[in-house]
Amino acid sequence: MSPVLFFFLSFLCFPFTRSPAFAQKLPPFACDIARNKELASFRFCNASLGVQERVSDLVRRLTLSEKIGFLVNSNSNVSRLGIPQYQWWSEALHGVATGGATNFDGVIKGATSFPQVILTAATFNISLFEEIGRVVSTEARAMYIVAQTGLTFWAPNVNIFRDPRWGRGQETPGEDPLLSSRYAVAFVKGLQQMDNGDPNFLKMAACCKHYTAYDLESWRGIERTSFNAVVTRQDMEDTFQPPFKSCVIDGNAASVMCSYNQVNGKPACGDPNLLGGVIRGQWKFNGYIVSDCDAVSVLYYTQNYTKTPEEAVAVAILSGLDLDCGTFVSEHAEAALKQGLIKESDIDKALSNSFATLMRIGFFNGDPRYGPYGKLGPKDVCTPKNQDLAREAARQGTVLLKNTEGSLPLSTTAIKTLAVIGPNANASETMLGDYKGVPCNYITPLQGLSALVTTTYQPGCSNVTCNTVQLDEAKKIAASADATVLVMGEDQSIETEGLDRDNLLLPGNQTLLVTEVAKVAKGPVILLIMSGGGFDITFAKNDDKITSILWVGYPGEAGGGAIADIIFGYYNPCGRLPITWYPQSFVDKVPMTIMNMRPDLLHGYPGRSYRFYTGETVYPFGYGLSYSKFSYQLLKAPKLVSIPLEDNHVCRLSECISIDATEQNCQNLAFDIHIKVQNTGMSGSHTILLFSTPPSVHNSPKKQLLGFEKLFLNGETGALVRFKVDACKDLGVTDEVGERKIALGKHVLHVGSLKHSLIVSI
Repeated sequence: MSPVLFFFLSFLCFPFTRSPAFAQKLPPFACDIARNKELASFRFCNASLGVQERVSDLVRRLTLSEKIGFLVNSNSNVSRLGIPQYQWWSEALHGVATGGATNFDGVIKGATSFPQVILTAATFNISLFEEIGRVVSTEARAMYIVAQTGLTFWAPNVNIFRDPRWGRGQETPGEDPLLSSRYAVAFVKGLQQMDNGDPNFLKMAACCKHYTAYDLESWRGIERTSFNAVVTRQDMEDTFQPPFKSCVIDGNAASVMCSYNQVNGKPACGDPNLLGGVIRGQWKFNGYIVSDCDAVSVLYYTQNYTKTPEEAVAVAILSGLDLDCGTFVSEHAEAALKQGLIKESDIDKALSNSFATLMRIGFFNGDPRYGPYGKLGPKDVCTPKNQDLAREAARQGTVLLKNTEGSLPLSTTAIKTLAVIGPNANASETMLGDYKGVPCNYITPLQGLSALVTTTYQPGCSNVTCNTVQLDEAKKIAASADATVLVMGEDQSIETEGLDRDNLLLPGNQTLLVTEVAKVAKGPVILLIMSGGGFDITFAKNDDKITSILWVGYPGEAGGGAIADIIFGYYNPCGRLPITWYPQSFVDKVPMTIMNMRPDLLHGYPGRSYRFYTGETVYPFGYGLSYSKFSYQLLKAPKLVSIPLEDNHVCRLSECISIDATEQNCQNLAFDIHIKVQNTGMSGSHTILLFSTPPSVHNSPKKQLLGFEKLFLNGETGALVRFKVDACKDLGVTDEVGERKIALGKHVLHVGSLKHSLIVSI
């Protein structure tokens, strides 16, 4: 950014200010030995001991009543043991957010608000995912020190964006299990890992949610609290579960949140197989399991899964739930105990999991001002570096969907006047998406563009619903301007938690506004879509008067600056769609309630996501243009991968379409893919997506993502990109009963238009 531009924007933006005084209010913490010497005799206050020894000492000192008080998110204090009240609920989806323990009423008035997750996912940049997590955790620690938030944060959301109408799809990394898994692991590591590298402690506690197969809010009378997600074992294992599995095993997340919905007839928070069997048993989870808020009461009141509240409490706790977000468990646990539905040892087990997390984040280590993050404070929140990162994330995620030659980038010298039109053209809070906090400041699209050229502005509609449209005013400024930018889309009144969309068309009269303005516009017409989910904008894609289209997601506090950077060529767009953009015909015939990923062509069901969907798309997963042209050359890849089997293996005696992906069969099956990437245009970042098409066995995906890399290339230069592919892990498929298999036969690797076939055989 030029110094002049930075100076101008600093006056345009709504300023973030800090109070001059550093508040002395203390955050909640236990074991304040400095003030109460008697606490030194408690082993749970001895930080030199192991976590389990400390937890055991604490649990045995609690009365039954006190134990029950620790089963809910708003813990009661136990003053006799030096334990204050603690609120487990804090949010940090894409920045420290309002809610639960968090407030912006103290000395810290705002925190860096990064793009909504769906746009960050569009960067396909693992190091960026982790760096954002690291910044969020630093700002969270700084806010905790001044008692403005907690230490346990219920993020990220790693559900699969299965249906384009889902109101919370914006919170997720998209529709692909691999991308969602990579995002989950990187973001959790960024949130949790101590800056000094100590593996025994957590910087803050992350939570992967909402487990599992949760992706419906409120659609045509069907509510998330009563919805029964009917999921095949195959879809469960190769689509819905991988992000959670990666979150737990590879990310070592401190928590998992179970969801409101039922899965195959059992409440997600009351299924012993899903909680105790899979999370703790198969995945060896060592954190705490928390319910979505009031999900245990929903189990009884809404789903009528049990006859009594006490039975509901027992079902949840015996299934593996440790913490109830709500009050239901604390209200009925004692009665459940008296009725013999649970034992006190069951409560002890739940508390032990929760307390172990608090031990690992230092809650029982005394005054945090003298701990590893005790020097943090207001100076560490909303730093210029953090705000620059928010802008960079928005730039990297923005997806160029259409660009007619001679349209973008615009020139600041050639454009004397720019018409900026649309209900989101001067959006501020809308840019944040849901689960937001108070940002450091805003740069709206209008502000960002006005910092570069002279602009004229008309909203065209009073809001995104666009029930009435002011066409004459909008057409007038477009007809006289050198170029026109239309900023359309939606906001949280159309898609959000508790609210799904009913169609994929631009809301209200937005299509009319775009079309009529484009007809009279004198210069290039650039359409910007601000949204979480995709739209059927076929009309704009096919309209020659609309010369460029950009999807900007919900781009965060610095979104307007990022938009201006891209439109005027200060940044070369490099985002790729993390979701499929379906036509309206898809939602016309496919109910949101059908969970099946795989198609059923006999009954006219086209399937879901790029991996299985058989219909037409508006824009496919992974799509994204650049101001440059990139070419690929395959330098290294095997043509044959042989699976070593014992002489008496059944597949040596008869023909097999696949073999079990067991540890024994999967030894030394990794190989390298080397690809040369050449940039023949202007400098910029580029995302390389490696896909494979497996043999048509076990209803396998028609295409699946194996890996991705982000790199920066100067103009007219090239670079070597290396992928390490494991035949078992990466080329494997899931069979009809949910077991992993190595598919035998021809696999086709794809990078752009480049294809390479290899044979997997025994």
